[in-house]
Amino acid sequence: MKIQKKHILSAALILALGAAVFINWQFSGSSAVKPTAKELGAATYVSRDAKATADEAERDELSPQEKIASMRTERSQAQDKALDSAKNILSLSDTSDDAKAEAARQAGVIERRILVQSNIENILVAKGFTDALCFLSDNGCTVTVKAEDMEKDSPLIIKDVVMSQIDVDFNQIVIVEV
Repeated sequence: MKIQKKHILSAALILALGAAVFINWQFSGSSAVKPTAKELGAATYVSRDAKATADEAERDELSPQEKIASMRTERSQAQDKALDSAKNILSLSDTSDDAKAEAARQAGVIERRILVQSNIENILVAKGFTDALCFLSDNGCTVTVKAEDMEKDSPLIIKDVVMSQIDVDFNQIVIVEV
């Protein structure tokens, strides 16, 4: 009896896999490779005569102040979206207690990150940088500052400020100049 169940289960899995492959083939189109399409991992050769793409050219036209403001807006939108998702889970009555606890924990982590990012940015401005933007993640911290503000000792100042606000290794702090 057990052998028959295993055979039926195997046959069902093989049929499901075959159906998935067929559907994938149907949706991807009949042509094997489209030469003009961008492919993930495709190599791009760079020469000094190369032209920038439209997105790259548009980003390059922005001033450092505008770049930082744009990144700040995108960061705020992403954080607001994550907080809203956590709050929605908390407000649902049919959500399990474990899901609510995890949502509350995630909301707390996001709120803590927002506070620490703001502290780091404000301290850097107080230390003489005209503008700074901080991104915290589980893997470390990225600080974006204007290139014109960078001096010989600026990386040490930035890393010292970050390490005074959060527990992160010196090597996990990345500084980006715009």
